[in-house]
Amino acid sequence: MGETGKGTAAQDRDSLSPSMLLPTEHRPRIIVIGNEKGGSGKSTTSMHIIAALLNQGYAVGSIDLDARQGTLSRYIENREASNLNHDMGLLMPQHRRVYISEKATDQERKAEDEANLEEAAMSLWANDYLIVDTPGSDSYLSRLGHSLAEVLITPMNDSFLDMDMLARVAIEQEELKLTPSTYSQMVWEQRQKRAVDRQPPIDWIVMRNRLSHIDAKNKRDMEVLLGHLARRLQFRLAPGFGERVIFRELFPKGLTLLDLENQRTGVQMSMSHVAARQEVRSLLKAAGLTEERA
Repeated sequence: MGETGKGTAAQDRDSLSPSMLLPTEHRPRIIVIGNEKGGSGKSTTSMHIIAALLNQGYAVGSIDLDARQGTLSRYIENREASNLNHDMGLLMPQHRRVYISEKATDQERKAEDEANLEEAAMSLWANDYLIVDTPGSDSYLSRLGHSLAEVLITPMNDSFLDMDMLARVAIEQEELKLTPSTYSQMVWEQRQKRAVDRQPPIDWIVMRNRLSHIDAKNKRDMEVLLGHLARRLQFRLAPGFGERVIFRELFPKGLTLLDLENQRTGVQMSMSHVAARQEVRSLLKAAGLTEERA
């Protein structure tokens, strides 16, 4: 065929959200891990959710939209290496990396980002769950990933500096003023887009990560402010992970805390490990991901 149909198709494509370009039947449940700040624990959270769902007997696909940094992809590669080199018998997801487009024009970049994400999602569409790890920066590809979310989990370090990602906090005339950030506005836009497309609403969950084990005033103040923000921005609060060395130690082997009952991992369980694993299970429960498969 000639060039006639290309312009119309491109216009139609631009007018639809990516979720409308994917099959509406037999779709996996899509969980997006998102935060525009790096170092919040997105990839660690993603890998633990993946392992939890695999251990429950679900088929899981995963997409790394932060492919250039590729922390989740390296985590999964390390897991595969542990299976190959040490016969650990670890369950594996189907995984895809999606690189951000480097085309010359904005229109070309957007078209390629859409095509690449759609291709990756379609290759994983037969799974029960699809986990999408997004970059710690704002980009068109990241926004596309967020638009697919049925559940959006946002890890954030437990500090006022990181809370700025959700809202800017100021005190004016002894009154607290909260102004939604660009990330919160972006999530709101994706919620509106899904409503227009008659897609299920996004269940947004914010998890407080790297929690201090000391009951400090800063920690209590964060809890109060996040409670205000949860009502205003319409998200749910969930328990996150404490600041523990074990999370960094497991990465080179591609392990999660949920794998440690496997004797072939060679990791001796300690009380700290047990407490950390309970933190993971509390998050899964809050996100509704603990129901055993029938």
